[in-house]
Amino acid sequence: MSKPKLILLGAIFLFTSIGMISLLKKNKSIETTTPTEITENLIEKVPIPEKKVSRDKLVNDLIEKESPEPIHLDKKEVGDLPGIDLVEKLFATDSSKLPIVETITYTSRVPWLKGRPAWIADYASHYATSRHFIARSLNRKLDYFTQNVSPGDRFNVIRSDLNLSFYLLVDTSKCKMWFYCIDLEKNERVLLKTYNIGVGRKDSKKVSGCLTPFGKYLLGSKIAIYKEGIMGYFQDQKVEMLQVFGTRWIPFEKEIEGCSDTAKGYGIHGSPWHKDPTTGELVEDRSHIRKFDSDGCIRLNSEDIEELFAIIITKPTTVEIVDDLKKTALPGKERESFSTSYLN
Repeated sequence: MSKPKLILLGAIFLFTSIGMISLLKKNKSIETTTPTEITENLIEKVPIPEKKVSRDKLVNDLIEKESPEPIHLDKKEVGDLPGIDLVEKLFATDSSKLPIVETITYTSRVPWLKGRPAWIADYASHYATSRHFIARSLNRKLDYFTQNVSPGDRFNVIRSDLNLSFYLLVDTSKCKMWFYCIDLEKNERVLLKTYNIGVGRKDSKKVSGCLTPFGKYLLGSKIAIYKEGIMGYFQDQKVEMLQVFGTRWIPFEKEIEGCSDTAKGYGIHGSPWHKDPTTGELVEDRSHIRKFDSDGCIRLNSEDIEELFAIIITKPTTVEIVDDLKKTALPGKERESFSTSYLN
């Protein structure tokens, strides 16, 4: 065989060998890629529709695979907390309802009110349960305002024989909030729900690293409900409150422990609403959730803040804000779940 042919065959063999080695390395890389790495690659390639609300859903579908069951929280060694949603069972009037509520059958004549018929507001006052809570249970849907009631109608109230409070744990690094019910007499807590939230913009000059402060705060009673057309002042300017605070506002009232800032000016509220440039109608801007872009307040989507508002506004509620769950000191002992014997 001539020398040129030998050189040509040698070159072909060399390039073929290089190709085979590259293919083997690629296959090995695919085999050792973790599910997390695959998920991250998918997130980068998923086409995001123009609607702002869709981005959160697409990301959540890919990365939110949380356990439906609560776990014990060891204060010495804390990992992530689970996702859960038991709130719907607060409003259920069948056997699935949580044992911290009781079902009432409406009658206009009640022993604790004489001289006139009792209405929903009277039941709310007597059982220290908000009218919004009663309305959702009564209407069997996310309707917090309609209070049409007839004798025999059934709805839930928070049990008046229990000494309960609520506790909100915020992790700014994860943009998540865990909602607990605390039995003060038994010193026990149960996780009710996990919410996605928005928090303050990043700021290296702040102790917390963002405009949302650290620490434990008591939530206040100067709450507000905003609808289209309600005006107020924000940063010395008259504005439509719905466009700043969404549909609900719950303020921080005072500092309790380890606070990096005063309570004044901070609160929990809904996502802002903006006017659609095409229709001129007000629409909720849900793009602020799972982001660091508020002036320091905690933001929730409208269905979440309205739900939370209905439950907590008649009970003492503490919010604890950290950037790492290992720094938390939740009150009470963790109960794994509610049961029919709970609090009996």
